[in-house]
Amino acid sequence: MGLDLFFWFVLCLPLNFAFLASTFYQVLMLSDLEADFINPYDAASRINYFIVPEFIGQGLLCAFCLLTGHWIMFLITVPVTCYHVMLYMKRKHLIDVTEVFRLLNAEKKFRIAKIAYYLTIIFISIFRLVLMLVYYLDSEDE
Repeated sequence: MGLDLFFWFVLCLPLNFAFLASTFYQVLMLSDLEADFINPYDAASRINYFIVPEFIGQGLLCAFCLLTGHWIMFLITVPVTCYHVMLYMKRKHLIDVTEVFRLLNAEKKFRIAKIAYYLTIIFISIFRLVLMLVYYLDSEDE
């Protein structure tokens, strides 16, 4: 029981909040680029700084869900992890400075969809954490 609380509170929630913050920052940089507040080189370098750690963290979260037996969370996280692996294998994971304006709208839509995905995962994680806490406190009363 304590390991489940550790998984949800120490691993799952902080990783998902970090993913959400990183993706929100990337959308913000793309919006600044669109409004001409930042040059393409700075925007691309700031966004690319967060991409590989996010991919690694998403892979670790998916692996932790598999190894700890949280099958529903594993099934929810595996499509994004596979998509990240596919982008990495095709070498399309980083934003190219020379093509950033051509792909700006698609990149923004992709990252906004990821924000919605990470918000969903955070709500599921909080629900599961509260459920585990209630179950843990209820089992101590007996």
